[in-house]
Amino acid sequence: MTHSTSTAVPPLSAHGLTLGFDGRAVVPALDVEFTRGSVTSVIGPNGCGKSTLLRGLGRLLRPQAGSVRLDGTDMAAMRPRAVAQRLSILPQTPHAPSGLTVGELVARGRHPRQRWYQQFGRGDEAAVAHALDATDIADLAASPLEDLSGGQRQRAWISMTLAQEAELLLLDEPTTYLDLAHQVEVLELIASLNQDLGRTVVMVLHDISLAARYSDTIVAMRDGRIVAQGTPAEVVTADLLWEVFGLRAEVITEPTEGRPHVVPLGASRVKSAAGAVRADGARA
Repeated sequence: MTHSTSTAVPPLSAHGLTLGFDGRAVVPALDVEFTRGSVTSVIGPNGCGKSTLLRGLGRLLRPQAGSVRLDGTDMAAMRPRAVAQRLSILPQTPHAPSGLTVGELVARGRHPRQRWYQQFGRGDEAAVAHALDATDIADLAASPLEDLSGGQRQRAWISMTLAQEAELLLLDEPTTYLDLAHQVEVLELIASLNQDLGRTVVMVLHDISLAARYSDTIVAMRDGRIVAQGTPAEVVTADLLWEVFGLRAEVITEPTEGRPHVVPLGASRVKSAAGAVRADGARA
């Protein structure tokens, strides 16, 4: 079957997508499209359905209703290998067997490209080498994964997704548990993969300012629904931060890239014994 990759067809979209667990809908009847060649960050409070959405988009969670389309084709009608050749997903806390080296981990990304009767060939070796070079960890190929720093380990996992040679990358909290320097290191890597290799990236992030800095589009979620979608300047506003997070904040323009930067001003919605208190301190 031939799949269109026209820029008019979104590489990934959801239509009436309902996701949940034990019959309970966490994400109800959601519609969203992602732009080819862009970086999109999904933001929202804990438990709002961000990771659930990403798992549904990556076919790790079966929809209760609706569909996910890959280049216009319903993903449910596609073979798993065909999906894996075009879409790669990195969970929030991936696990690997003890003692696995970086090179061995990255080589696992070639599985969707191989048949059971094929051995690891020159094309696979070239793809692994390219992925290691792209993430600047070729010198760590023989190192056990557990010996790496947090930033290096994230680079190794991202390198594995690159070895799949999928055009679309789904990353769930790629900066989790990393200090600020390593967060920026990983996000700079993601930006370069997008700009230099043309990868379309959809990622879940907690840090709104970093999301604004490294994304073309922001999707803001609350209670399983999309509250806003647009450029960082359109979405990251004081009003939206209050609506989505219950956070009083000032949004300023950072000087280097002209992107929104969040300055928190106080605690989120507060309730006292005497009654609810609004952000301005008045009684609700």
